[in-house]
Amino acid sequence: MPGERIIIVDDHALAREGLRSALSASGYEVVEAVGTGEEAVSRVTETRPDLVLLDIRLGEGIDGLETARRISDLGLGARIMMLTLHDDPDYVRAALQAGASGYVLKDASLDELRTAVQQVLSGATAIPAALLSTILMRSNREAPDSGAIDRLTDREREVLDRIAQGLTNKAIARELGISPATVKVHVERVIAKLGVADRTQAAVMVTRWRETRR
Repeated sequence: MPGERIIIVDDHALAREGLRSALSASGYEVVEAVGTGEEAVSRVTETRPDLVLLDIRLGEGIDGLETARRISDLGLGARIMMLTLHDDPDYVRAALQAGASGYVLKDASLDELRTAVQQVLSGATAIPAALLSTILMRSNREAPDSGAIDRLTDREREVLDRIAQGLTNKAIARELGISPATVKVHVERVIAKLGVADRTQAAVMVTRWRETRR
């Protein structure tokens, strides 16, 4: 989606400038390139970007995961994509729970980065297939993360209950008396907080969670 506005957050100046050059050449507007999480939160508030491209490990101040949480909590609609050297599935889960919609490794090709950026800006989740496969295999072996479900807001729990019933966003909106656009936002947050890939996995997770509580 050329023309969309992006903030880059990386504590290495060369990495920031390399990303700025690559994304600008692809038609995106890089409005800021900063080195700390605190700067990122401040600039997101001031510039209202469409996407924040964020390293997990930052040299000073808060790390990338805490930065993602704070940006997500602002409620300004900025999408978040992590760009990192770490291919640990636990990091991916933590990033999704912190509000990220994408996770890209720094050894990805430029085409892979562009594709991931496009996916996240379009409202989808972008995670390398190998990492996603590992996460799902672990999820199948482990008990549901009740803590993640407990951390949902009351409204998010209401939306999750209806996802588990198989209702569409429009049907959920009618039942709860809110707009489909608002439902879409809640669904995205539920998926991110639960660390799952889509609403189907969210429904499976809450169903298994209920079974463990009987």
